[in-house]
Amino acid sequence: MLGKLAQIIDEVGALHSKLILLIGQPGSGKTAILAELANQRDMKVMNIGATLGSRLAAIPQRQRALQTNVILRELADEYANADLLLLDNIELLFDQTLKLDPLDLLKRHAHSRRVVAVWPGELVDGRLTYAQMGHPEYQDYGLDGLVPFEIEKKG
Repeated sequence: MLGKLAQIIDEVGALHSKLILLIGQPGSGKTAILAELANQRDMKVMNIGATLGSRLAAIPQRQRALQTNVILRELADEYANADLLLLDNIELLFDQTLKLDPLDLLKRHAHSRRVVAVWPGELVDGRLTYAQMGHPEYQDYGLDGLVPFEIEKKG
């Protein structure tokens, strides 16, 4: 499966939006595959929750929504290796107080470099979702401008 992902990463460079989302059920090995890919390419995975969260914690809550994009851009530049960025634990991007559109934000990062991110939701009937309908962080997206990479659960 890692070989197939590596091939897609190499091919996606020619696309306008170079976003690949790793999609699978909890426990399917998304984080492990991303870590293995990072190891193969001698780079680090950016844990959005920990990395961005620690930077935002130092900023007054009222200013966080204004600063998030700038901080995330700086962090992406630090973590990217050549033109590839690996992202995991992106749930913080769905926090309502940050006033972000998480998928749009990922797509914007994927214009200038290839981005592989673990999607914390599901892909159902050609739609990406995060959280359950009725939940304040619920999101529903189409697949335009991204490459879904579905991971089958092991065993």
